[in-house]
Amino acid sequence: MCGRFSQAARMEQYLLELDFINRARMEPVTPRYNVAPTTRVPVLHRDGDTLHSDELRWGWAPAWAQDKRPAPINARVETMATNRFFKQLWPLGRVLVPADGWYEWVKNPQAPKLKQPWFIQLTSGKPLFFAGLAQVGGPGNGFVIITDASDQGMVDIHDRRPVVLAPDAARAWVDPALDAAQAEAIARHEGRPVSDFRWYPVGREVGNVRNEGPGLVAPLGTPGSAEGRLL
Repeated sequence: MCGRFSQAARMEQYLLELDFINRARMEPVTPRYNVAPTTRVPVLHRDGDTLHSDELRWGWAPAWAQDKRPAPINARVETMATNRFFKQLWPLGRVLVPADGWYEWVKNPQAPKLKQPWFIQLTSGKPLFFAGLAQVGGPGNGFVIITDASDQGMVDIHDRRPVVLAPDAARAWVDPALDAAQAEAIARHEGRPVSDFRWYPVGREVGNVRNEGPGLVAPLGTPGSAEGRLL
């Protein structure tokens, strides 16, 4: 998974899709169509029976690894439970990252230095939820998104993709009563299948973190797309 996603819906839209009844006051979502690493965005987590949201930094490293390299933004599902890097977060730091979709960049076989961005979203267009791990509160708080190997047609876009959970699995993922084995099974086996998604090329303007707006997620060349407006 490359390092950009869209989180532009209202928080209420994400909560309606998740269908979680007991919730505290939620952080409002500032619409962002170009969320980049180090950006602070609302993520969802459980405290007892109540769902909360906190604005956390995308990227996290344990105290002993800080300033040694850029903080990772992703954790591989194959090693999240065993990698000592994430020991502080696993398994109790499970969170959901609400989003609308994410971006991947595909190399041009004829010109490897040129990469075409694609936007990936649910075919239904509904909000989605990335499985994540986070440190909530205190210095060094932040989150990472869990990724798995791509399969079927999506591997042509990128060999990794975020673990996206359907509402039922998403609610279970943040349940504090879920034990480590059950949580790992959800992340490994209950991610939404490739058939639930669609993907299409978008303008290269998304490559600049300063660019924002709904035109970034418009299909390439359409009147609403960033590149379409330049034609």
